[in-house]
Order: sequence, then structure tokens, then C-alpha cells
Amino acid sequence: MTALQELLASAPEERRPLLREIHRAIRAAAPKLPMKVWRQKLWGGTDQTILGYGEMRYRNSSGKDVEWFLIGLANQKGYVSIYVNAVRDGKYLPEVYGPRLGKVKIGKAAVSFRRLEDLDLDVLHEMLTEALHREP
Repeated sequence: MTALQELLASAPEERRPLLREIHRAIRAAAPKLPMKVWRQKLWGGTDQTILGYGEMRYRNSSGKDVEWFLIGLANQKGYVSIYVNAVRDGKYLPEVYGPRLGKVKIGKAAVSFRRLEDLDLDVLHEMLTEALHREP
């Protein structure tokens, strides 16, 4: 089973077309990044399945070196999230691009939305392309 198939298998049938479209958009901006599925308890102790694109190491707030992904795609309970772990001038790129991304919710490193038409794919492409050239 491929990494994309693992993510799709963890999502409800009606959400899979949206996840496939976002995967295509990520691949259009970052076609060569390796993919890996991350399954673990994250953010508030919830079980998460995230399709990670690219690999990076960074030092977390407790001073520990951590392996993580540059870009991530996850199916959440009521929405889809794209994580971008790249920074410009001390801000995560989703915070920088948030006002231009459409009808989305922005977290520190996350963009969350319910429908494809809520997300501006051109701005997403611009943000993901910049992420390839930024440090975490």
C-alpha cells in the first residue's frame, strides 16, 4: 500500500476525492519530496494519520532534536488540514499566506478547510513552492 493509499484508507469515502485533489496540488509544487505516513498521538493526545512530504530535523521547544515532515496532509474529523513547517521572518508560512488562501482556518503551521472551493489553489502552490526553500 502506498503512503497516499494509507491516508485515503483512514478517511471516510466522501472525503477521499478532496484528499486526492490536495495531494495532486502538493505534488504539483513539490513533485520530488519523499512521502511517509505518520501515525501517532499528537496535539492534545488525539490519534493522527498524516501524509508527510519531505523530511526535516528541528529542535523542539524542549530542546530535543525531532524528525518531522516539511509539508503534511491530514484528514480531521470535520475538515482537511495542510501543515507547512517552514518559516519566513519568524512566522510559519500558513500565517504569512493565510489572508490570501481563501475561506480557511489558519493555525500556526496549519491550513484547515472543508471544501476544495474554499482554498485558493494558486496561493497554496505559491506557499508550498516557497516552503521548499525555507528553513523550519
